[in-house]
Amino acid sequence: MCSRMQELVLHAGHEHPNLVWVLVPSLLTFIAGLGIGTFSERTREWIHSQTEPSSE
Repeated sequence: MCSRMQELVLHAGHEHPNLVWVLVPSLLTFIAGLGIGTFSERTREWIHSQTEPSSE
């Protein structure tokens, strides 16, 4: 017989039928966050250059 702790470990979710619907968006969000973090300075400079009046 399984103890309560073993049941918890066995039902930790690795065989959950809807696990894909949890993991895929989580992974995509993580990758998007990495991309935003990588290009945030470049994006910030581009936005500020678009909003600042030119000196012409």
